[in-house]
Amino acid sequence: MARKKKVLIILAILVLVLLAFIGGQAYAKYVSQVRGEGVAEVATWNFKVNGQDEQVEQIDLASTCDNETLVDNKIAPGTSGNFAILVDATGSEVGINYNITFTEEENKPQNLKFEYNDVEYNSIKDLEKDLSGTINAKDENKTRTLNIKWKWEYETGSSPEEISSNDLVDTEDAKTIENYTFDVVVTGTQVRPQN
Repeated sequence: MARKKKVLIILAILVLVLLAFIGGQAYAKYVSQVRGEGVAEVATWNFKVNGQDEQVEQIDLASTCDNETLVDNKIAPGTSGNFAILVDATGSEVGINYNITFTEEENKPQNLKFEYNDVEYNSIKDLEKDLSGTINAKDENKTRTLNIKWKWEYETGSSPEEISSNDLVDTEDAKTIENYTFDVVVTGTQVRPQN
């Protein structure tokens, strides 16, 4: 009987092993692993102002003036000129919002005026609100040229009293102002992509 018991125990163990093997096979989940790579090209950024990408050259109003009656390239009543700010996004694969501001304005002659798109401004600071725009990523022409005119009228005013009063203002400015200066800051920001 001991021998029969051993055989039964061995058979029982074999049956359990067989059931575990068959049951394990029936309940096994299928697993496959496929590997790939994530790839995304980064859009190119390019933003230049007057051909520079870090610093704008100095804008010298006197150098924009065609007047042979002046000494040493200085401005005075009766002079005018214009300068351009060229915003360039050529080569950029994203849209760009550009904004132009003028800071550190000092010693402006009171009767000196600016003009942009046929609108006259008393100060270059007043002008900056109209000097912003967008260059879209798919625009064919990715440059914008902003032509800004300036003028210091020989006589300012419409009546003899106004002209006389402004002549005194111009004379006082000529005595006290040596240099009229301002800084130009041009900022380009990527346009936020829309869905």
